[in-house]
Amino acid sequence: MSQSIAPVLAEQQIDTSPTLTFEEYRVYQGEIDVKYELYKGKLIPMPTATVLHIKICEYLVYQLQRYLAEHNLDLVVKTGLGVRTDEDKSRIPDVVVCTQSLLEQAAARPGAGILEFDEKPLLVVEVVSENRRADYVIKRAEYELANVPEYCIVDPKMGKQKIRLFALIEGEDGYTYTDFLPGEEIVSVVFPDLILSVDEILNPPLVEELIKAEQAQLQKAERLAARLRELGVDPDTV
Repeated sequence: MSQSIAPVLAEQQIDTSPTLTFEEYRVYQGEIDVKYELYKGKLIPMPTATVLHIKICEYLVYQLQRYLAEHNLDLVVKTGLGVRTDEDKSRIPDVVVCTQSLLEQAAARPGAGILEFDEKPLLVVEVVSENRRADYVIKRAEYELANVPEYCIVDPKMGKQKIRLFALIEGEDGYTYTDFLPGEEIVSVVFPDLILSVDEILNPPLVEELIKAEQAQLQKAERLAARLRELGVDPDTV
């Protein structure tokens, strides 16, 4: 009998890690270069991102920053910023959009940069990695409970590629969601003028190349303006 029980006991995993309060988590110093989320008081190490994961996040930050600048909004786009979702839960979304004032409040507190439960970001983005259930079920429930207006899941996995937008719609109980598939464009609820290609998000160009292209266009425009001035034409009136 002992031989049949032993394998079962060996497979059982007993969580002996310490349970932390939120304040203990905020100042926790763990392994170097390892980020931890907090779930029911337990530390959850975040996996190292793939190159595609990094490119998607950088592309979204780039597009969102451009959008906010063009619309002169006092908002910021950040990676690595924590979002407290409950008394003993805190997440680190891949991308967070919040007001400048909320970021300053988080910066003024000691320890990790985390938005408190009553400091609502406008948008959080998670790029799906190994733990799909965490993004689609667990984190969705947490962000909904925390009343985050919009939660975006970017799923680049082959055969499952899509972008799912959860949003709090007036008159609805909790999140409603819309799936955007390859070949389509996503339209944000919080930022209705922000329209992005699903294909570009799932397989983004390098941000460095986009910046180079922008600089080339700017230099071309400056050369044209200079030529017009040489001809006695004010380029601002053309």
